[in-house]
Amino acid sequence: MSADYHTHTPLCLHAEGSPQEYVDAAINAGLSEYGISCHAPLQKTDGSEPFDDWRMLSSQIPEYLEWINAAKKHAKKSNHKINIRCGLECDWLPNCQTWTRHLRSLHPWDYLIGSVHYIGESTWDFDNPKWIGKWAKSQQNADIHQIWELYWNTYTKMADSGLYDILAHPDLIKKFGHKPPGDLSKYYEPTIDAIATSGAIIELNTAGLHKPCQEAYPDTTFLELARDAGIDLIISSDAHHPSEVARDRQKASTIAKAAGYTHTTIINQRQRSYTPL
Repeated sequence: MSADYHTHTPLCLHAEGSPQEYVDAAINAGLSEYGISCHAPLQKTDGSEPFDDWRMLSSQIPEYLEWINAAKKHAKKSNHKINIRCGLECDWLPNCQTWTRHLRSLHPWDYLIGSVHYIGESTWDFDNPKWIGKWAKSQQNADIHQIWELYWNTYTKMADSGLYDILAHPDLIKKFGHKPPGDLSKYYEPTIDAIATSGAIIELNTAGLHKPCQEAYPDTTFLELARDAGIDLIISSDAHHPSEVARDRQKASTIAKAAGYTHTTIINQRQRSYTPL
């Protein structure tokens, strides 16, 4: 069995494709599990929306469920057996716990993915290409160490919350290629401890191979530490187009094996099983 649980829909405003096209792409890639996990709604502190311009609104949850049902119907028509799983990618923000529990209550999701896209009191969506200039300035001013500390402290809090089944792209902070010099394990180790305690799954996300960092998320050091800590793994594409479903899966399998992983995780209604790489 093989799965890709981190994929998106046009409801996030930066993805393309129909349910049928995504299912066909998953089948053509040889997947046995295709998971849909678009960016979950968020509300501002005053309860208003939109929170930003790259996610669905709360009022679109029914439309999202219709999209998922269309994918399931198309999969049933296929001669290939493929399971359709569903979830949400939920952003970790200060005091988001009540909102995340509300999101979980809206549907019997197979999983929730937790991710960090905002740091600094939720004001900087650091992986947005509009901030490339700010990143370059931070690097020049030697602020990169403080930025990394802030990111990893935030990621650790997300892991500590225990709210999520899967934790997304662990070192997304490197997206534009900016890293502190030297051994990075000092940033990773507290987060690894928190993830291991929470029991969450991490993903090896191949989208980073196509970003300025030109590396999968996370890097090899983080992945080796996670394997040593007994943390479960999935391989994800973070697809925003049908052509990206299961992209670079073989390369990711090689990376995972080199880090000591022998199996990836299959998830159904939050219950896990394992399949060899």
